[in-house]
Amino acid sequence: MSEPCVRDVSEREILARIMAVLGPLSTAEVGPGDDAAVIAVPGGRVVATTDTLVHGPDFRLAWTSPRDLGWKAAAVNLADVAAMGARPTALLVALALPDTLPVTFVDGLATGFAEAIGDLAPGCAVEGGDLTVSDTLTVAVTALGVLDDRPVLRSGARPGDTIAVAGVLGAAARGLDILFARFRGSDGAPVPVDDASLTDVERRDVAAQLRPRPPLELGPAAARAGATAMMDVSDGLLLDATRLADASRITVSIDREMDAAALRGGEDHALLAAFPPGRVASGFDPIGRALPRGGHAVLVGGVPPEGPRGWDPYRDWDAGRG
Repeated sequence: MSEPCVRDVSEREILARIMAVLGPLSTAEVGPGDDAAVIAVPGGRVVATTDTLVHGPDFRLAWTSPRDLGWKAAAVNLADVAAMGARPTALLVALALPDTLPVTFVDGLATGFAEAIGDLAPGCAVEGGDLTVSDTLTVAVTALGVLDDRPVLRSGARPGDTIAVAGVLGAAARGLDILFARFRGSDGAPVPVDDASLTDVERRDVAAQLRPRPPLELGPAAARAGATAMMDVSDGLLLDATRLADASRITVSIDREMDAAALRGGEDHALLAAFPPGRVASGFDPIGRALPRGGHAVLVGGVPPEGPRGWDPYRDWDAGRG
């Protein structure tokens, strides 16, 4: 007998499967099951962010397991909370599910969320969300966090600050290149990843794309160390450094030699920060400095970079699915 699909069960049954995995993790005053969660907020300040993963531009089911998708959906939102210098406390998850999906897909998705939270942000939990039906699988997540210190914005960097990065740059882009180059059929459609065909280095790069590990604990650490500006590197170092430079009205000068993947590749979810001289937080590696704003937002080796700077879904999506 074939396993039931989403269309064969009720919303209540799908929700029950999710809550069987995620419900016990709740620490809210009022957790999942009511119209909204009630979450205690030390200091009265909440950091909130949202991100949506859509089948096609953001992931391909042929390459991404339900557990990996749940992990990634959690991780990319948790990274934005950490980039403000905050500690993640809660996730709200909205799922638009094709009715042909096996219901075990939902189990795997919930397990991926639980694994990411347990590994990356202990004490955080999924505290609610929404379910609906759609031809396009979509995972929308809102993340909430609390501040133990001041929020670290993109706009606070000053000339003379040290520019530094925590986390790995370029691995996710290399992983995506491997997927597109090695795991597509004759018609160009994605085919499942043959893990045994990958070297150890390639396997790490693919994992960086499918299961990113943002250095969440270093966000609050950067705030405590006096970071003047910070952001999540999700669309490529050059593009995100441009955003930080524009917000702070400085020029970011990158002095460290880097390859194209590290400079232009997206989805690393590293942390890019500016620190006063001599106060770089442990775990961050200096890559350059902040200069008074000149004619360019970013310089690499003293010259402005040429060509596309990072990932733009409106420009770069190949319109493929799979």
